[in-house]
Amino acid sequence: MNKTILITGASSGIGAATAKLFQAKGWNVIATMRQQEKQTELNATDNLLLTRLDVLDLESIQNAVNEGIKKFGKIDVLVNNAGYGAFGILESFTRDQIIRQFNTNVIGLVDVTKALLPHFRANKSGVIINISSIGGKMTFPLGTLYHGTKFAVEGISESLSYEVEEFGGKVKIIEPGAIATDFAGRSLDFSNDESLTEYQSIAGKVLAGMPAFFEHASPASVVADVIYEAATDGTTKLRYTAGEDARETIANRLQADDASFMGTIRTQFGL
Repeated sequence: MNKTILITGASSGIGAATAKLFQAKGWNVIATMRQQEKQTELNATDNLLLTRLDVLDLESIQNAVNEGIKKFGKIDVLVNNAGYGAFGILESFTRDQIIRQFNTNVIGLVDVTKALLPHFRANKSGVIINISSIGGKMTFPLGTLYHGTKFAVEGISESLSYEVEEFGGKVKIIEPGAIATDFAGRSLDFSNDESLTEYQSIAGKVLAGMPAFFEHASPASVVADVIYEAATDGTTKLRYTAGEDARETIANRLQADDASFMGTIRTQFGL
């Protein structure tokens, strides 16, 4: 019997690339997204179910899970991929923007996971794959909110792995580096308030310096390949980096002390 994967945020980028790869490998795919009408990369077939799931809407989460189980009988793997990056001056964000960033990247991930845990528990199996980032291990300036969410995803995932082992489940963390998706466009929410004069120098330098980090970005298919490995390797390995830059950056972060590593980042942005 074919295995089944449910992917959030599958309309484009990493989510769409992952849906295509698993479909090509003969899996059943439940590709979920907030707005089905806006996606152009996937077509519903016998082994690919396109359905709405907004991680901020509990009813849509449960409906998507129920629909997937009804169509394919069982879900084997969950990929929590939906998310975006809020960057900018902390003082310039409204409280609503702050809450939306954490609700989408953290609470939404927890809600989708909780919706599938009873199913995984009943089947005494299930792999939960959470898309973190090198930004869950280190930070760029002006990423207070985004990095806050990704550090949270790392902690949630690592701790949850102890729990799900009790019934035969696994948790995996994927840490991509720069990926050639629309993260710098649609998925990036940049906030600044020019009346906060003390911050205008750093805001300008970070905006000017960001494109350099995407110059050697890996295609989304690189992350999809790593997700496939995590889903199928049968190991208890917890963390997987995706992209050459991710491997380098995380290795550097582990070896350097805070002052040295942050000094390198400051130099890269000209701060």
